[in-house]
Amino acid sequence: MVELWKRLFKAKEAGIFLILVAIVIFLGITTEEFLTVENIFTVILNVSFIAIMSFGMTMVIITAGIDLSVGSVLGVASVVMGLLMNERGLSPFWSVVLGLLVGVGFGLANGFLITKAKLAPFISTLGMLSVGRGLAYVLSGGWPISPFPESFTIHGQGMVGPVPVPVIYMAVIGVISHIFLKYTVTGRRIYAIGGNEEASRLVGIKTDRILIMVYTINGFLAAFAGFLLTAWLGVAQPNAGQGYELDVIAATVIGGTSLSGGEGTILGAFLGAVIMGVLRNGMILLGVSSFWQQVVIGIVIIIAIAIDQIRRAKER
Repeated sequence: MVELWKRLFKAKEAGIFLILVAIVIFLGITTEEFLTVENIFTVILNVSFIAIMSFGMTMVIITAGIDLSVGSVLGVASVVMGLLMNERGLSPFWSVVLGLLVGVGFGLANGFLITKAKLAPFISTLGMLSVGRGLAYVLSGGWPISPFPESFTIHGQGMVGPVPVPVIYMAVIGVISHIFLKYTVTGRRIYAIGGNEEASRLVGIKTDRILIMVYTINGFLAAFAGFLLTAWLGVAQPNAGQGYELDVIAATVIGGTSLSGGEGTILGAFLGAVIMGVLRNGMILLGVSSFWQQVVIGIVIIIAIAIDQIRRAKER
């Protein structure tokens, strides 16, 4: 039992968890509303969208890549689902399936541009960020799309007891992602590519295929987050997900995923997403303006990356 506790406290996630606990205690003392049941569930609900996207981003960054297009993929997938339901009369099921395929398409495009056209992930996904957002505005004409049937909105607004449905989706996807990344051969190959892509190729790992798969999964999860966000809001907006790429990357990095590749966990990404959600919620309750919120989030990202770089320098 003592040995188990030692192993738990040595884990990188333990430090992240303690930071989260410290923030929660601080906000619980300084605000009356933070620790109310209603506010806690609001935080968890808001975290679920970022967390789902951060699970895919974790895999991408473990391969030493980056995806700046996730917010735009969320937006264009949301618009496609909305248009198919609202204007084409398609059933919610098929509308969601086709919207998710949009996310898969963007992920595949990113993967092929990076592996076959040899574009840097930053350049490729930055371009797709613009493509996705532009398509969202073109398809919608810049207007929000609503209403939607209850069979669709229940996935975002429904409750299972006191737990919002999106939180259940997040938990299921998180568990599947954790098992995939930690306990499968493909998961181990993702880590290997991030550690040394050339060495991985020399030992027979089909690195291009793995990278394409990772970006495709990331695109799919961004679109899935778009499905849940649209169902929760009850409206598809062309600007949905704008700026989410910053929060998703921040959650992933804060959760211990190294931008140098080869290191990161789904649990860490989840904790990073919760820290981001708690910080934003806490700053709102403390009356911090949205402008200063961006400053604080930026500082947090810089500190997280700096800590990672210092730690890796010591390990060399």
